[in-house]
Amino acid sequence: MNRRDISGLLIDLLAVLIFAAFGRASHEESVLGAPLTALPFWIGLGVGWWLVRSRSGRSPVEVGPGVTVWVTTLVLGMLLRVITGQGTALAFVVVATLVLGVLLVGWRLAQERTGFLPAAEPAHAPEPTPAATADDD
Repeated sequence: MNRRDISGLLIDLLAVLIFAAFGRASHEESVLGAPLTALPFWIGLGVGWWLVRSRSGRSPVEVGPGVTVWVTTLVLGMLLRVITGQGTALAFVVVATLVLGVLLVGWRLAQERTGFLPAAEPAHAPEPTPAATADDD
């Protein structure tokens, strides 16, 4: 992964943590438990990044692939919550869909317009060209 993708992944991880922390705070639960609440969604996020990279070869920080990351994060996060006996009430699913969509796709739209992430590095560095010398004239 290049610096741009690493930066994007860190933003995604932070976005999911913010979602979990605000959700816990809205239910008057300690925000210290936010990482545990975020865990199923972080797993979904990781799978989403892997899917984009392995299937399309595109960068997950682009808007289009970001939609795949968002949907995968949401769906797998909810499935893992069901498997582990955590709540998936309809209101929670709706809020999670909207908030994660805004957070995970929103920063990508801003990035597309402003270019705040570092530029992607080439897959491999070009061969250096020999310096011109005075004898070449």
